[in-house]
Amino acid sequence: MNQTRAVPRPRPGAVPHFGRRGGPRGLAAWRERTGPGWPLVVILAGFPVWWVLGMGAFVFLLMAVPMARHLYRRRNEIIVPRGFGLWLLFLAWVLLGAGVLWANAPGAVEGGGPGRLLVFGWRVAWYLAATVVLLFVGNLSERELPSSRISRLLALMFVFTTVGGLLGSFLPNLELTSPVEMVLPAGLAKNGFMADWIHPKVASIETILGFEQARPQAPFAYANTWGSAYAFFLPFFVISWLLHGTRARRAAGAVILLASLWPVVYSLNRGLWLALALSGLFVIGKILAGGNLTAINRTVGALLAGSLLVLASPLPGMVQARLDNPHSNNRRELLADQTVRSAMTGSPLVGFGSTRDVQGNLTSVAGGDRPGCKACGAPPLGTQGHIWLLIFATGLVGTITFCGFFAVRFWRHWRSRTPYGIAGSVVLLSFGLFLMTYDLVEIPLFTVMIATALMWRETRTEAVR
Repeated sequence: MNQTRAVPRPRPGAVPHFGRRGGPRGLAAWRERTGPGWPLVVILAGFPVWWVLGMGAFVFLLMAVPMARHLYRRRNEIIVPRGFGLWLLFLAWVLLGAGVLWANAPGAVEGGGPGRLLVFGWRVAWYLAATVVLLFVGNLSERELPSSRISRLLALMFVFTTVGGLLGSFLPNLELTSPVEMVLPAGLAKNGFMADWIHPKVASIETILGFEQARPQAPFAYANTWGSAYAFFLPFFVISWLLHGTRARRAAGAVILLASLWPVVYSLNRGLWLALALSGLFVIGKILAGGNLTAINRTVGALLAGSLLVLASPLPGMVQARLDNPHSNNRRELLADQTVRSAMTGSPLVGFGSTRDVQGNLTSVAGGDRPGCKACGAPPLGTQGHIWLLIFATGLVGTITFCGFFAVRFWRHWRSRTPYGIAGSVVLLSFGLFLMTYDLVEIPLFTVMIATALMWRETRTEAVR
């Protein structure tokens, strides 16, 4: 005879708890519904909140901890992608740089305080977090964490990037004092390196064209990070909203995409413009090579419509104005030249572990920042492009192993015609372009690793089928 036991109703206002017989409730129930991919949901779906709180960068590092714990629990089952040995050698070389942090570099200011160790530790933490998310996403099965869910999260980040870009374009002076900024000691909160991350602002005001121009950066710390984020998240927005979305989502996606072009144009971001052009050519080549007449006809129609839209927009005029005002070209070239010469002369194999302040202003040891002449100074050696950081901080070995890992991953997937294979290849193409001009250690590298993991995992899934 079957017997049923009455389940007592919870008291009104009772706090959710973990019951032995009732199963997980509250936060645990949400984590159970979300699955093992919940750290990515916390990071990406809640990113605007973290940015306002002053934790936009720190949440990536914090959530890498439960990802690493998950990997540790499955340590006997972990697999790695082809070329991962190059990445491990790169990490080892980065750590080796701790031994030369206070070595004097040719053409750089001698000496250095304990802050150099803080910057070094920050970069190491990001490299490790990027490694963790690569293995985390790559080792979860499609059942545990569907690729479509990851794509939707990355697409949501594109929406956040677009909204932030519009805010930066129309409300460029908007700034916030974050809770993290309030609780930190004043000296630490006002430190330039720290303030960039904990003080939310929607745009940086620059005079590239000879007059003040707002370059959007929200919800990130720098305008160039906004540009790289736009390029990296765009392919997944196209997949999730325009290709695989419902009719309503496709319509909304078209509106969002059109709106996003405003900050793209007025960001004056040449690197982003080039990346979008390169990505477009790559995708068009894929479509033409596929031989699908319907896809080809749609592509031709989209190209004609896009061309008319571009010609009718301010973009041609803005591009010409930007070309007429190269702004930082000469300084970038001088800095890159001195960075390479300093590294190759002083420590060609290992580098110097971290960046160094330049003696003078690249053309004279007597130069430097001074009131009324911000451009009289020079950025540190190893900045203004991640490739220069690699050369200066990790030497030839670190540079070759870093670039070699991503070259291997691109080579193994660039022929793919699957959505995530094409999206990942586009991300890696943009990443390779940005290496020359952007600093990519933080959120951009984390995103690139997710895209790389999706390609790698998709290849394994196809092989099993």
